[in-house]
Amino acid sequence: MKKRYINFLGGAALSLMASCVDYVPLDEYKVEKPESIAIQEELNSYNTLKSYLDSTANPNFILGGAVGQSEYANKGVMYRLINSNFHEVTAGYGMKHGAVVQSNGSLLLDGVNAMLNAASSAGISVYGHTLCWHANQNATYLNGLLEPLVVNSPAFANELELGGLKEGELSGYSTNGDVSIAENKGMGEGTSAIKLSTGGNASSPEDLQFTIPDIPTEEGKEYEIVAYIKSDMPGEGRISFEGLENNEPEIDWMETGEPSATFQTSISWQEIRFRVSDFQGDSFKLKFDMGYSPNTTYYLDINNLYVFDPNGEPIINNLISNGDFESGTGWGGWGNNSTRGITEDGMGFGGEGKAFYVTNPSLTGGFWQVQTSYGFAEPLENGETYKLSFWVKGDSEGIIRPELQSPNYSSNGFGQVLVTREWTKVELTTTATADDRIRFIISYGEYAGTVYIDNVVLSSASLSGGSTTLVQKTPEEKEAIISSELERWISGMVSNSADHVKAWDVVNEPMDDGNPYELKTGVSKANKAADEFYWQDYLGKDYAVKAFQWAREYGNPDDLHFINDYNLEYNLDKCQGIIDYVAYLESKDAQVDGIGTQMHIGIDSNKQNIAKMFEMLAATGKLIKVSELDVRINSGNPTPEMLQQQAEMYKYVVDTYNEYVPKAQQYGITVWGITDSPDNASWLPGEHQGLWNVNFDRKPAYVGFLEGLQGL
Repeated sequence: MKKRYINFLGGAALSLMASCVDYVPLDEYKVEKPESIAIQEELNSYNTLKSYLDSTANPNFILGGAVGQSEYANKGVMYRLINSNFHEVTAGYGMKHGAVVQSNGSLLLDGVNAMLNAASSAGISVYGHTLCWHANQNATYLNGLLEPLVVNSPAFANELELGGLKEGELSGYSTNGDVSIAENKGMGEGTSAIKLSTGGNASSPEDLQFTIPDIPTEEGKEYEIVAYIKSDMPGEGRISFEGLENNEPEIDWMETGEPSATFQTSISWQEIRFRVSDFQGDSFKLKFDMGYSPNTTYYLDINNLYVFDPNGEPIINNLISNGDFESGTGWGGWGNNSTRGITEDGMGFGGEGKAFYVTNPSLTGGFWQVQTSYGFAEPLENGETYKLSFWVKGDSEGIIRPELQSPNYSSNGFGQVLVTREWTKVELTTTATADDRIRFIISYGEYAGTVYIDNVVLSSASLSGGSTTLVQKTPEEKEAIISSELERWISGMVSNSADHVKAWDVVNEPMDDGNPYELKTGVSKANKAADEFYWQDYLGKDYAVKAFQWAREYGNPDDLHFINDYNLEYNLDKCQGIIDYVAYLESKDAQVDGIGTQMHIGIDSNKQNIAKMFEMLAATGKLIKVSELDVRINSGNPTPEMLQQQAEMYKYVVDTYNEYVPKAQQYGITVWGITDSPDNASWLPGEHQGLWNVNFDRKPAYVGFLEGLQGL
């Protein structure tokens, strides 16, 4: 290829050479470097943070940095920054209950494991943050577990005659052992149950037995059996038969997906539901065999004890097909860029199954401008009264309007329905005043946000049969449910992470700001955030005892377990409150290895309080960790003087920590303010709290912090 060279000087150069102007060397023309560039070059000349820590004098001191889980796992800029400057990484959100626990209660640990593996390959440790907190929880799932049990009777005739049982008589039913009718012990208010109590010598299923009379059947028929049972302590039972090919079958009693010979009972009502069809004659009977466990009392609800033909003639005709939304929906909708669909499994009423949702982005000028529609197979009957029931909740409060509508938009409305943040059952009626009501409509124009609807039933009021039982959970049940859930969460997270995580925030932010010697509570708190859930409101003061014990049980024997809180330097009473709580926990046989102080402070924070806090914490003899350090400037446009104040405060914290906390008690310091937050961030927007700015340029705070590290 030919190259062409062009002389840009041309005649001008010759003219300059021929002129009488004296030649001046270029190096005599000097331009002063801008001060900002000079300062940044000086900042960039420093080494990485951990290089300033004397590892010989401080072999156990851990310098940590907090970062978004995916930011780190993706191995981008933040991954390299953390690895080069720190010994340990903390996930800001990704290891918390709200990030991991799914709508059906399962643990999604893919993101956690990606971070653990990334840290392992980089040779740095991961600090577990956090196991038990009131914020960043999947509160929707947890609250769903505490919802009332809603029992809808089958839409078919019951083959059992329950009249005598409801009157307190056992005639027609056979018994063996201590069996009686217990008033006010059934699921519904003022209803009765069959009480079955084992003696101290019970050891075989037939030692306690309740037998249902013969039920006629015929070849090719199928029966569904439904019962609700609970016990005063963990128990065991089965249902055996007479008249089947296999009279002692293994059955998936509670639809867990696993057949078994027996079912387990607890203090909560549990549904038993299954079908049988292997009949050997013209009748069969079933027996509740409850003699497995001694000194146990069982209650079998009478009102909802059913044996029925699921292929028979229904006595309730729900005009809304698939009103529980478990297999899709035939609903349409429109208006105001709204969206609608079916939720994930576990988001339905009671934390079970699915629900229908509609999201309306804003209020409209008319309630009819956002709607969903369900078309009937045929028009409704003119003059007939129709009953509507459904469960509803939303992420805000507002009004929706259900109605029966014709093609020309004339309608019969059910009235306004107030939607709250809690599941509420709606029961309404209206009468069709024309023979052209062809669809069921719900209007959302007066509601901004997301509405969830479940268990929709629309039926003619003249049809007989059917009932709904609402069973509130007792405080004892709620405690048992939440205790089990906390253990399941801690065991799952800790055992999954045991190979990589050797230190945990077990309990986070327990102390109340207004009552610093008491625990936080959500009781009577208005406007709780959607992700708030207070474990202590159900488990009491010992909730943290359980958390520490389970973290120890399911983790590594030598793991370090911390309790952590904020504003300990701002409110010294709160500092003393957490110290006292640690003493209480250890009096209950919970091992607490250390106390974390978050220290989200500002350039003007009280230095005397900071020193006193470290002195108080050190006096406990526990490991002390500065767990979430950042220093706010509180200015959208900080001056050089403010930046220098920030640097001095970072240095002061490290110096004071070193002065008051003995080396043997120094776990280390984790920097939460790695970089400044953007102006639109959810955490400290525009507060300029970091050691680096948003462009990853070092700030004077970087030097202040490393000067503190040099003094350790």
